[in-house]
Amino acid sequence: MKHRYLPMTEQDQQEMLKATGVAQVEDLFSDIPESVRFKGEYQIKKAKSETELVKELSATAARNANTREYASFLGGGVYDHYMPIIVDHVISRSEFYTAYTPYQPEISQGELQAIFEFQTMICELTGMDVANSSMYDGGTSLAEAAMLAAGHTKKKKILISQAVHPESRDVVKMYAKGQYIDVVEVPVADGVTDLDALKSSMDEDVAAVIVQYPNFFGRIEDLQSIEPLAHQGKSMFIVSSNPLALGALTPPGHLGADIVTGDAQPFGIPAAFGGPHCGYFAVTNKLMRKVPGRLVGQTVDEDGKRGFVLTLQAREQHIRRDKATSNICSNQALNALAASVAMTALGKKGVREMALQNIQKAHYTKKSLTEKGLEIPFAGPMFNEFVVKLAKPVSEVNAKLLERGIIGGYDLEKSYPELKQHMLVAVTELRTKEEIINFVNELGDSHE
Repeated sequence: MKHRYLPMTEQDQQEMLKATGVAQVEDLFSDIPESVRFKGEYQIKKAKSETELVKELSATAARNANTREYASFLGGGVYDHYMPIIVDHVISRSEFYTAYTPYQPEISQGELQAIFEFQTMICELTGMDVANSSMYDGGTSLAEAAMLAAGHTKKKKILISQAVHPESRDVVKMYAKGQYIDVVEVPVADGVTDLDALKSSMDEDVAAVIVQYPNFFGRIEDLQSIEPLAHQGKSMFIVSSNPLALGALTPPGHLGADIVTGDAQPFGIPAAFGGPHCGYFAVTNKLMRKVPGRLVGQTVDEDGKRGFVLTLQAREQHIRRDKATSNICSNQALNALAASVAMTALGKKGVREMALQNIQKAHYTKKSLTEKGLEIPFAGPMFNEFVVKLAKPVSEVNAKLLERGIIGGYDLEKSYPELKQHMLVAVTELRTKEEIINFVNELGDSHE
């Protein structure tokens, strides 16, 4: 048999046809008029044998520039980080990778405990009171936060900084469109949210102010100054944050945030060409009953033994649809488990050390580039990303970098037309001094 994952035989097909009471497969489409049926040939390749297909797909996959063979300085929301080897071992266990929603706690204690630990660690990182069992990714998690704020305040305007990830802003706008909520972007000044523009944009209709910390340009937003502005008129303060950065930065929860969201990708989840990832969602106690998705709680059984159960589930499967916080939210249990295992393996000291290495190596790279004569447009505090201005188009520079075994930074012109020839550079703890020097030299040569 050529198709090892399509085991249906001719006999299987005949048995199914007999069970459904039809003579042949074509009879299943008898209700579709002949006039609308497609009569031609599909413009697709003819089927290949398994051996031929594996060869073709392997050759195609080999054309990818992967982070095992290339030094990556590409970030913008997805990063090349250290993943403890134990992560893959744990998430490869069948009882975890086949599990979905643990509706039956008596047979799901392992899965429930894993989710509970994830929630606990997210709360510790963000400084918030409650976290849910995870969401699809950082972008959808942020959009859910915006919708929660609008529903809670009964207001119809969201202010979002232009320094928030462009794709996350698009997701927020898409969610808002269906709820007839107006999304207003607040401009940027010197790579951070323009506080004067934010202040002038505030009015009684604002449900929430959204900023990113660190923001899309790598800069550290001044949450302490933004918070009082965001809370004018009983609006809410939402912060989208890289959880790894919180190993070194003051948590948003300690600076007045009502909701903190983000993507757990930096912890044990591979870049995987953009997904799947794992969104986190954390709130203050007063918003606990409006959190989308699921919450796992800790309890004791009739014998006094520690146990775990699903507690609050404010989704349409469990309550009236019109009362649900979200109608399309779910969790990423397997990726949340990966993040939990990674954070556990690193420990509090390890997470902080990893965050500090990102800061130190990024600053070393930035300093080295300035010594080569390249301009760093946005000065000020940063985490592991920064913007560098080039003398040539970023696409041209990146093509040459790729030839040298280097994955270059993000071309900011794609999202910010005014930042033509500006590259967003990410430097993680995995980048060696040699790789950084090679990257700096290549950018320096392109600048001449």
